[in-house]
Amino acid sequence: MVDDSELLPTGTLAISRSSSDTDWSVLPLELRVVAGPDLGKVFSASRDRIVVGVHETADLTLSDRTVSRFHCELSLSDNRILLTDLGSRNGTFVGGIGILSAHIPPGSRIVVGSSELEVGLGAVPVSLGLTRESSFGGLVGVSVPMRAAFALLEKAAASDATLLLTGETGTGKESAAESVHLRSKRREAPFVIVDCSAVPENLIESELFGHEKGAFTGAHQLHKGAFEAAHGGTVFLDEIGELPLELQPKLLRALEKRHVKRVGSTVYSPVDVRVIAATNRNLKAEVNAQRFRSDLYYRLAVLEVRLPSLRERPDDLPQLVENLLEQLGASAHPEAHRLRSVDCRELLTRHPWPGNVRELRNWVERALALGDFRVDEPTPPGDATAAVADGYANTRRSALRSFERRYLEELLAQHAGNVSAAARTAGVDRKYLYRLLYRNGLR
Repeated sequence: MVDDSELLPTGTLAISRSSSDTDWSVLPLELRVVAGPDLGKVFSASRDRIVVGVHETADLTLSDRTVSRFHCELSLSDNRILLTDLGSRNGTFVGGIGILSAHIPPGSRIVVGSSELEVGLGAVPVSLGLTRESSFGGLVGVSVPMRAAFALLEKAAASDATLLLTGETGTGKESAAESVHLRSKRREAPFVIVDCSAVPENLIESELFGHEKGAFTGAHQLHKGAFEAAHGGTVFLDEIGELPLELQPKLLRALEKRHVKRVGSTVYSPVDVRVIAATNRNLKAEVNAQRFRSDLYYRLAVLEVRLPSLRERPDDLPQLVENLLEQLGASAHPEAHRLRSVDCRELLTRHPWPGNVRELRNWVERALALGDFRVDEPTPPGDATAAVADGYANTRRSALRSFERRYLEELLAQHAGNVSAAARTAGVDRKYLYRLLYRNGLR
């Protein structure tokens, strides 16, 4: 039962809690069709997002033929309603303006195809189902978004269903996958990782399913792929959005039939594995763009857990910093007290952390090693007085670091996170680009 006396204002929405620390609720998103073939249809969400489209798996399924399979998505982000177009054919409009991604207030009207939808909030709060725990394996956090994610991960660990982890780069998807495995009944069996973005396209099939001796040039001996190597355990398919389109039917078959065929073989071998996949891409948008098979997406997203970005959970910064100090064996480091100070906490809260926890870890390491606690952009090259005071070498290094990060961010944005395409545009080897991304906390 919600106690209105503890209603917490959060921008355009309201999250409330009862006397129980786990009984948090939110007014659910609600969509009403006010024009179009499905006039009068209403959908009230039971979670923090709604997908609109004509496909039967969409939350609000429309019969409007001018609407895409997955047209747009509404979600609760930073306690506001975030509208995102999913690469639709005809676009998503609010007030006559095409929207790619924007926060909108309740009462807004959205035009998709020849239909118009009104956004509202339901009258009956929906429980967020938080866990009491402030950690899940290698992940830590006391914030509402993280404890909601922990609750879902706990349920995933108790199940053997295929799990899809989504979220921005650096939010801890690999750590979440390993933690789910270690809490599952398969914990004693192997946990095998395949990074679909780091394996050359001509070798990814062999990496997943293995090959027979002599199957291709360089195949000097029989090789068991990840599915066979993980028999009895878990296969973690990282960056699944990078999997080549021509290989996706074979992965779909492996998921459905639980058997694999090595390259160069005619025989299928049974495998007993649990599959966890992860991506920083929006696979619904990839389905619309025909870069990802819809049937494979449905098979992967039996359970789906989104890990929130660091800017969505600033309350977790003190705990994250302390956890990183412990991991680095630096709890008693001379600079550690500065990292725990109120001034430092306020400084960290103001930074957007586009690289998320991975970027935070890099920053903590640099702060300990160099005593450099700056997190904002370095001194602009045009500020000559400050630059001279900082010294030529430091100013040059800061300017290059700033340029490199901004360049990489823009490069990834232009290619929707596709590292292979980004490397081709930049004219550098993909492995070298990976090193740059890791160095800048973007991978």
